[in-house]
Amino acid sequence: MAVLNLTPDSFSDGGRLQGTTAVLAAARRALAQGADVLDLGAQSSRPGAEVVGPEEECRRLLPALALLREHLGPGPLISIDTTQAAVAAAALDAGADWINDVSGGRADPGLLPLLAERGCPLVLMHSRGDSTTMDALACYGDLCAEVENELLQATEVACRAGVAPGNILWDPGLGFAKTTEHNLLLLAGLPRLGRHGFPLLVGPSRKRFIGAVLQEPRPRARLWGTAASVCRAIAGGARVVRVHDVGPIVQTCRMADALWPR
Repeated sequence: MAVLNLTPDSFSDGGRLQGTTAVLAAARRALAQGADVLDLGAQSSRPGAEVVGPEEECRRLLPALALLREHLGPGPLISIDTTQAAVAAAALDAGADWINDVSGGRADPGLLPLLAERGCPLVLMHSRGDSTTMDALACYGDLCAEVENELLQATEVACRAGVAPGNILWDPGLGFAKTTEHNLLLLAGLPRLGRHGFPLLVGPSRKRFIGAVLQEPRPRARLWGTAASVCRAIAGGARVVRVHDVGPIVQTCRMADALWPR
């Protein structure tokens, strides 16, 4: 899954994809390098990010999505990184395939019934709070057990709303209400999450915990830490990895698949 941020303030690449021409070029490059899914986001979810609201999300997102469908056709899978039902509805109408909800269904009560009606895949991510409160909520007694239980609860809520279990993917939420130690423990604990049968999507790309381990403050200089984290995720059962640096990580995934065959 290739990250295409349409925001001015995302933590590692905010503002780089300004204008639909830049988005189309980035999408074509990601697909040529081996991406299977394009993940478009128009609301930054980094700690402390301003919440812009559905209208601004749609203003940023929909022209780019329309252009991708016009030029790339119906083939490439397009995921929309949003927590808002209005944004999801508009994006699905415009040709999106998946919804990737970093709130795990908590942010907008209208989202889960909408996705149940549309019958599209949903990524349920573990998180606590929102962009302004998540760091203060990184408190766990048994990290892996609590993440597991909270994902199970989110899944139960989604299924009660009518979302088909077969349309649900789980994301453990690296970096969301997690310290560096928590992220490392969670990567090691992925097999515990995988036993429930939901495909695991893991997004370590360029994140703060990699910077902390490597003592590397520059997000774009964290490629090899990302690659190592992706290997750990695949060894633990991840089926999708969400990354910025598609070409090198596609090679990493192919080698990891050879080392840890399913």
